Amino acid sequence: MTLFLTTFLIFMGIALLGVPLVWALVIATFAYMQLSPNFYIEEGMLLAFIGGVEPFHLLAVPMFIVAGEIMVAGGVGHRMIDFASKALGFLRGGLGVVTVSSSMLFAGVSGSAVADSAAVGSVMIPGMQRRGYTREFAAALVAVAGTIGIIIPPSIPMVIFAFMGSVSVKELFLAGFIPGLLFSLGLILWCMYVGKARGWDPGGAPTSSAELLASFRDCIPALLFPVVILGGIFGGVFTPTEAAAVAVFYALLIGRFVYRELRLADVPRILRDSFVTSATVMLVIGATTAFAWVMTMEGVPMDLVATLRAWDLDKWEFLLVVNIALLLLGIFLEPVPALILTAPLLLPVAKGLGVDPVHLGLIMTCNLAIGLFTPPVGGTLFVAAKIANARMWGVTKELGPMFGICCIVLAIITYFPGFVMAPVHWFR
Repeated sequence: MTLFLTTFLIFMGIALLGVPLVWALVIATFAYMQLSPNFYIEEGMLLAFIGGVEPFHLLAVPMFIVAGEIMVAGGVGHRMIDFASKALGFLRGGLGVVTVSSSMLFAGVSGSAVADSAAVGSVMIPGMQRRGYTREFAAALVAVAGTIGIIIPPSIPMVIFAFMGSVSVKELFLAGFIPGLLFSLGLILWCMYVGKARGWDPGGAPTSSAELLASFRDCIPALLFPVVILGGIFGGVFTPTEAAAVAVFYALLIGRFVYRELRLADVPRILRDSFVTSATVMLVIGATTAFAWVMTMEGVPMDLVATLRAWDLDKWEFLLVVNIALLLLGIFLEPVPALILTAPLLLPVAKGLGVDPVHLGLIMTCNLAIGLFTPPVGGTLFVAAKIANARMWGVTKELGPMFGICCIVLAIITYFPGFVMAPVHWFR
């Protein structure tokens, strides 16, 4: 364990220096191999890297990314925001409420927190500033609300965890609904309080029923996106990997022939951007798999299991340790590499203590979602701050109460599994 901690510190130090995550992982893996008393050959690391990105089921990741990009370019984003604005914009703190609800709706399309923050933030942050919100608060809210994108299905980190832990994708997707709604509700209540306490946003006039209905009708094809995907998976029509291909076809159909905003000239750019994102994700998966391979060969997972068993932790104590560890890890790592690194270590212990693997995957995803907006390297935090042109220190101060709200929701998710896992139990 001492060598593992040393290598982990090497990795964190390299990453904090600004070295790309892939290289930080590769260097840390190579350093472990050299420091270990056991003999390793470099070809083994290379084979583990390649093996990490070879599984057929990982095709779902780039295809969901492509589908999300097409849906954004095809006019889905602004229609969802328009519908949320007409439905909830009359509330005190209305634009904040619309920002959160738009992020929740968009989460059912993108599967990516960063894409969610970028799409919603580019529209809502300027509007919030015109209504009187500070740019720091607007950026903080978009950064936090954007993380709902990896909790409500389809969720790319959930797909990764499902295949890492041999867990049902459809059960993980089902488990994400109630937590996503809880995070959204907590942030909406905070926006309503801030709108009243700071006098920023008294809310607008209620939208007429006719306008609301017209906006809803216009949004129906977009809202049906998760229904088609999840319905096909639960109905046994297609597998989760095939569902990603269906998602791309559906996104093309909606953008080109229903909303008619997707131009053929846009397709090369969409594919290019999607391929760049997908390549980055796959490189990280490969590098993380190589690191995990060395850890497994060294018996680190078994040592960790033995250590935790020696502590004689109860289930609730183990889950508390998991939450604290992942909240800290999420500060420095993106959800996908963090999941690949920690899932093989935590799953054996969780199963031994009677923790449902689906529940563990949900807890891990929600923890690492929170990490996306915590400084210093939060993905959604940087995107939102850049869009708002806001000072990072000012945004960080506004994050405090929202972080507290998310931790309360995380505690509910962790210690009330019967409530948050209810949809899973209904369909089992």
